[in-house]
Amino acid sequence: MRKIRRIFTLLALSAFMYPGAGGLEAQDFGFGFEDSGGEGEEAPSFPLAVKAGGKISAELLGYVQDFKKRDDLNAASLGDIFSGNLNFSAAGANADAYVNLDLSVRSFRDLADYSSESGHLPRILDEAYLRAYFGPLSLEAGLRKLTWGRADSLGPLDVVNPLDYSDLTNITDMKAMKIARPLVRLSWAFGALSRLEGVFVPGFAGHRFSGGGRWQPAQFRKLPGLAMDDMTSYAFGRYASQLTAAGINSRQFRTLLETGYGAASDRLNTPDTRGLEYAQAGLRYTVTVGSSDLGFQYFYGNLFTPSWNFEGLNGFVDRMMIALGQPGGSGPDAAADAIGGLDMPDPKMDYNRYHQLGLDYGRVLGGFNIRAEFAACITDDLGGDKGWVRNPFLAWSFGFDRDIVWGINANFQCNETVRLLNDRVGGNPLLDCEAGTDISATRITLQLSRKFLRDDLECKVTNIWDIEDRGCYIIPALLRTIKDLSIEVSAGLFAGREEGELGQYWRNSFVKLGIAYSF
Repeated sequence: MRKIRRIFTLLALSAFMYPGAGGLEAQDFGFGFEDSGGEGEEAPSFPLAVKAGGKISAELLGYVQDFKKRDDLNAASLGDIFSGNLNFSAAGANADAYVNLDLSVRSFRDLADYSSESGHLPRILDEAYLRAYFGPLSLEAGLRKLTWGRADSLGPLDVVNPLDYSDLTNITDMKAMKIARPLVRLSWAFGALSRLEGVFVPGFAGHRFSGGGRWQPAQFRKLPGLAMDDMTSYAFGRYASQLTAAGINSRQFRTLLETGYGAASDRLNTPDTRGLEYAQAGLRYTVTVGSSDLGFQYFYGNLFTPSWNFEGLNGFVDRMMIALGQPGGSGPDAAADAIGGLDMPDPKMDYNRYHQLGLDYGRVLGGFNIRAEFAACITDDLGGDKGWVRNPFLAWSFGFDRDIVWGINANFQCNETVRLLNDRVGGNPLLDCEAGTDISATRITLQLSRKFLRDDLECKVTNIWDIEDRGCYIIPALLRTIKDLSIEVSAGLFAGREEGELGQYWRNSFVKLGIAYSF
């Protein structure tokens, strides 16, 4: 019944975006070519404008911790040095197209190791889409980065594209962090002051996290160890006498799990999300009323961060102890054989489905450019007791930008999520993916900037604070622009609790020097 409701919801939303709706079947795309064929065929009646552009960059990036000790220099590096992108655009009377290629070393490395099962497309194809116009209507299809809502960064309504968290050195560039997704988008303008927009995304991909190395989230890195600690505690709480008689202590038992169960624990893989079962769709309406800009949206899709469930760990220990109790089952070697002969439970990971209802507001008031968003997100855990499904939650953001004193511009934004039914969250993080987390998550972002030398020199500092985690990320930067050439010196400093979302990266504080040429 739940699958039937999902299919009905997606069909109802995608019907709005079907090109044949509303009499569009009587129109063509208007590329300017006649179907008559033959030698007398005329050239298109409009000039086709094709442009090429891009950026070539070189940067040196060093992590401070790598240079503290002479012995660490052998493992230290200054990054990939080269990066760049190349884009092409073509515009006609009724259509335009755009392709952007990411030519960085990282994208080529990713292409060599690419696997379609991740749900992500190769990094080298950053964006590629075609857009056609039919009077007040426009139809887009391809790989696209969209921005929904009004927040400058990470607003709760910006739900179409996942983000790349595999490297946080460019967190201030939201467009670069966004991952383009294949989608179809239909936009209908009602005069100059209102617009209705519909989007259909046939597949899904979550946020991209590093699977290892310095940028791997501690939450995922620690899960296998938590699973083995839980099984060891259960085993010696219930089978202490039997294990002692077999000559196995807790340290030996955990070592056996690391070699046996560890292989299964490391497979923290999310499911294949390329099919229509994970399709997403949404509607967004924006209107200007007087001096205020309003937006309303509905979205049906998947949360970008996976949930997990480690059910079956205790049952696995029970089966292992039964096998260990068989004739000849004594000692660590027998326990290793017992583990090797059993099917070990894999952690279940998935992306929860949810409905989002949201609204946003923007206005200039007293010299402040104000932006606000609010969203209600409804998951399948309406009782709050499904450990593998995240609870429903509310999310909001408020921000503004304004020139304050001495030519300094301040850009402020506060984001917060508040979990509902919090009293029903379990206490075991292996059985409830939200166990041990705060009811709310609040992040404040403040950027202060000042320009000099006829705006060719910019000094800025970006400050990111996580209130509940007591973590922060400070990014000072100095940017000099000389026509098409730009030179940047910047740094990144992480601080806070080591188990926090930002504080866990305290060893990744860095210094960066870069030069870029745009053409």
